[in-house]
Amino acid sequence: MKFLILTLFLFFSFIQLVASTEQQYTSVFSFGDSLADTGNFLNSGAVFFPSISNLPYGMTYFKHATGRCSDGRLVVDFIAEALGLPLLPPYLGKEKDFHRGVNFAVSGATAMDRSFFREIGAELLLWTNMSLSMQIGWFEQLKPSLCSTTKDCNDYFNKSLFLVGEIGGNDYNYAFLSRKSIEQVKTYVPKVVETIIASTQRLIEHGAVNLVVPGNLPIGCNPLYLTVLRSPNPADYDAITGCLKPLNQFSMYHNALLITALEKLRLKNPHANIVYADYYNAALQLDLFPFKFGFIHGPLITCCGSGGGPYNVNVSAFCGAPGSRLLGDPSSYLNWDGIHLTEAGYLNIANGLLYGPYADPPIIHYN
Repeated sequence: MKFLILTLFLFFSFIQLVASTEQQYTSVFSFGDSLADTGNFLNSGAVFFPSISNLPYGMTYFKHATGRCSDGRLVVDFIAEALGLPLLPPYLGKEKDFHRGVNFAVSGATAMDRSFFREIGAELLLWTNMSLSMQIGWFEQLKPSLCSTTKDCNDYFNKSLFLVGEIGGNDYNYAFLSRKSIEQVKTYVPKVVETIIASTQRLIEHGAVNLVVPGNLPIGCNPLYLTVLRSPNPADYDAITGCLKPLNQFSMYHNALLITALEKLRLKNPHANIVYADYYNAALQLDLFPFKFGFIHGPLITCCGSGGGPYNVNVSAFCGAPGSRLLGDPSSYLNWDGIHLTEAGYLNIANGLLYGPYADPPIIHYN
């Protein structure tokens, strides 16, 4: 009996010790585009995507439109919830106390500034001028209200998590939708990656030490691309998923360059914890094994749309526009509006980042 009591004591002591080493974050700062935006684009006017201000956007969790490009919560929301923090308020919203975190992400945002898109002839497609550089500028303006001295800032940001993206996807979206070829757009990738790395370095210089930098999604599985950039060559389509292989190979090219650049950034900043978030494989698993994750409908079919056809996408009438409709319960679909995922899709990606294996180390981990 004494041996059993001692064994149990040691076991529970070990559990308590391990739990005590878990990284505790007291605030989260998020940057990026529509995969992370919790209301900034809507609060800025949402001129180029007005349907985001109405149901069925937000129908699943919030029961009203919040400015999120989904039926409910996003990856950043699930991360905040898992860390025991409130959902991040948008920087351009009514909330002004950002000590527990804030979201700077804007739907349609790019890594590159507007001048780049003017040079490549894609400026007229831009949803917003609020690039990653502008978002970090907002953070720099906010910083004095969060901490006053170098020591205060170091103590505060040591317990803060910085989510630098996803960003860069729209840089390519605008280029591809301007009818640039894959070969042309590939020449832009080093510049986009360089900008993401420079922005991450900028945050580190302001005191960020815990940073998550996501790669791009498999855009060849995007119903919008499958509709607009469909190929007459059957060999361009993956036999298992139905995704466009050349576009997915492009995403992998971006991610490979980003991973290499992040390795160099770690060497430059050995004190920082810089984690690559593998959005590509986290999302691709959902396309490969949809039933395993509860998606009973084809993963390439858009839940909310008005297009008919194989993907239910109509580029002139997206979700929320007259004539659009829901095909069913969003929780049984992976794709929401042809561009973005459902809450159920984002939940699965978030779990892969929070607990592994799509972030190394996972966001919630034991030291």
